[in-house]
Amino acid sequence: MRPFLFFLILLCSSLSFAQKKLIVLGDSLTEGYGVAKDAAFPAVLEKKLHEAGKKEWTIINAGVSGSTTASGLSRMKWVFKSKPDVVLLALGANDGLRGLKVEDSEKHLAQSIEYAQSQKVKVILGGLYMPPNYGKDYTEKFKKMYESLAKKYKLTFIPFILDKVAGNPKYNLADGIHPNEEGHKIIADNVFSVLKGAL
Repeated sequence: MRPFLFFLILLCSSLSFAQKKLIVLGDSLTEGYGVAKDAAFPAVLEKKLHEAGKKEWTIINAGVSGSTTASGLSRMKWVFKSKPDVVLLALGANDGLRGLKVEDSEKHLAQSIEYAQSQKVKVILGGLYMPPNYGKDYTEKFKKMYESLAKKYKLTFIPFILDKVAGNPKYNLADGIHPNEEGHKIIADNVFSVLKGAL
């Protein structure tokens, strides 16, 4: 085999080996409800990572509108067929908005986290808050759920992925729940500020 051809094969192999994959497992906030797919925060985040020199990373948007934490484990088993290196777990918004038991949501998230860790996939947990009209007790328990899971499983943690977006009409669609394109840019910034040091 000619030396140059051998070198080219080695180079291609190393480039292929260097590719990394991050899956964002979430709901409509991840999917990008109401905005173009390339304007949803996972796509914006991938661009930011590439601009920061982390061109080996591909981000897969695994957001499904309406999903709750109860679907997390089965969905994770399916998307893990693509053999990711990292998963950003961003579920729970629909649990909270429906007033589901925090204990059940925590159990479901824990199952997803434990499965990912059993597969040697790094977990980054995206935290969420509930609006104050859900009552102080519920909103506090909901917030602490993420903090407790992050501490228990020693996870890289984003305390509130909707920081500076939630409740601000400027960054949300008319429904007041789903971010617009500008809102998704801020979410990407929030996630990137943690990811850049964790990948």
